[in-house]
Amino acid sequence: MTHALRLFAFTALSAFALVPAVSAEGIAGAPAPFDKGGVKLALISYISAGDFFQAYQAGAEAQAKALGVDLRVFPGRQDAAEQREQILQAINLGVQGIVVDHGLPESLSDVVQQALDKGIKVVAFDVNLDNAKIPQIEQSDHKLAEVALEQAIKDNGASFNAGYVYVAGFAPLDRRNEIWDKVKAAHPGIVEKARFGNVSDTTATSTADQAKAVFQANPDITVVFAPYDEFARGVKLAAADLGISSKLKIYSADISTADIQEIVEEGSPWVATAATNPAVVGAVSIRAAALQIAGEEVPAKIVVDPVLVTQQELRKAGVNTIEDLAKKIPAFSTSAAATASWIPSAAF
Repeated sequence: MTHALRLFAFTALSAFALVPAVSAEGIAGAPAPFDKGGVKLALISYISAGDFFQAYQAGAEAQAKALGVDLRVFPGRQDAAEQREQILQAINLGVQGIVVDHGLPESLSDVVQQALDKGIKVVAFDVNLDNAKIPQIEQSDHKLAEVALEQAIKDNGASFNAGYVYVAGFAPLDRRNEIWDKVKAAHPGIVEKARFGNVSDTTATSTADQAKAVFQANPDITVVFAPYDEFARGVKLAAADLGISSKLKIYSADISTADIQEIVEEGSPWVATAATNPAVVGAVSIRAAALQIAGEEVPAKIVVDPVLVTQQELRKAGVNTIEDLAKKIPAFSTSAAATASWIPSAAF
């Protein structure tokens, strides 16, 4: 799961050598209805603020454009009631597919069922709607946490006092929390001294306020696991304000150009993050919806695997932007998940 829109301008490498021709009339050689065009999709988000979500949306829009799809984007404002209403609006617009990006399952189940009952295909990203007809797009949140925590143990040993940033009720954070609990159980020397966190339209600043109080009450904390980049940004801000950056190491999940700049800056305590390319995840979400609409088989769970990105590697390679990262680490910029020979690659 991540304020101003960041430029996300690199081209994903295609998994296929042949790219179908796309026109206003459709895609040559594609199955119906993509052969004729006119397909309408909706992207309905719970959160839109933050680099991760802006990049996810950019990837979704780029893939929709490549497919010749009319994509209606509903901005997320962390408002469960508004997200419900947006799904109903999408149904009334006559869309053929809906991508639900995050949200609270208890407020969505009945309205997504209404969409399914009308023959609309639904795909969910990082929200468990517990419906066999709805494919789940995941970043492999378990692996994100595993990769980040393995690096934390590699850097700090298996005994340290930790701060942990977590808010329950969000599927990706809950899955990452499962790994945190397992790691603590396997390594009793890892002591969770404090747990805090906030998800809002000011996640980083509100988390920073909490982190200051935590660090003042627990000056022996040396490691923070903040498995969402807005959390990590908030913790880093608090550490800088308190003058303790040199005594702290932050491990996170997710990445953006803004994150990279904060990680590589001199004296930064943000030393590693495990991440997928959010633009690629957005593109995969649209492709999954397209495959369903075309009547093709889509697995119940579609996983986009992460890579570990360390401060040391970024500095050594001279990486300052997501574009740099995509060039230096090709695995970061591609995914063969949810694709087919008739689906054009997206440029973002």
